Amino acid sequence: MDFSFHYYNSLAETGIMMSLERVLGTLTAPPVVLCIGSDLAVGDSLGPIVGTLVKQSVFPPSAYVYGTLKTPITAKEMKYVNDFLRKTHPNSKIIAVDAALGEEEDVGLVKVTSLPLRPGSGANKRLGKVGDVSILGIVAKKTAFSYSSLNLTRLNLVYSMASLISSSLSSLINEQIRFSFTNSERKTQLD
Repeated sequence: MDFSFHYYNSLAETGIMMSLERVLGTLTAPPVVLCIGSDLAVGDSLGPIVGTLVKQSVFPPSAYVYGTLKTPITAKEMKYVNDFLRKTHPNSKIIAVDAALGEEEDVGLVKVTSLPLRPGSGANKRLGKVGDVSILGIVAKKTAFSYSSLNLTRLNLVYSMASLISSSLSSLINEQIRFSFTNSERKTQLD
């Protein structure tokens, strides 16, 4: 199941949130948000910016967020991440966020999919799959020199997409908290 939204679309935030609800299904534990990327290349910083913005906007901290501008999760850490997340958060769904390269007409799209993602594939790296659900932001056109495309990406595009994704994730997480609190409050009243 794949959903795509252009960051210029005024309904994209709601669409991303609704598609995440659909692909995640019922959550039995707080989700884990895994934001992949590096702050050393503007185009690759989508994930860490999303992680930083989500951490700042979810109150109380009710989701686990890995990968921020302060502590990015890069290709070097990917071989350990899956094992760590499964041991640390065995009942949580993992939402993986990463920047991607695509066709020129797809630049600016945010894709939500019910499949894990393979980080680094835009830079021709062969890393393992990660996540239960993926959010990809297409930040640049894929070329033979993909790494240079990531370095030449406009910060405004990356930040705008990161802001959209983080708002959607924060809304989803905050809504889940309200729903869980309301249900546990009702259960307590019935007892």
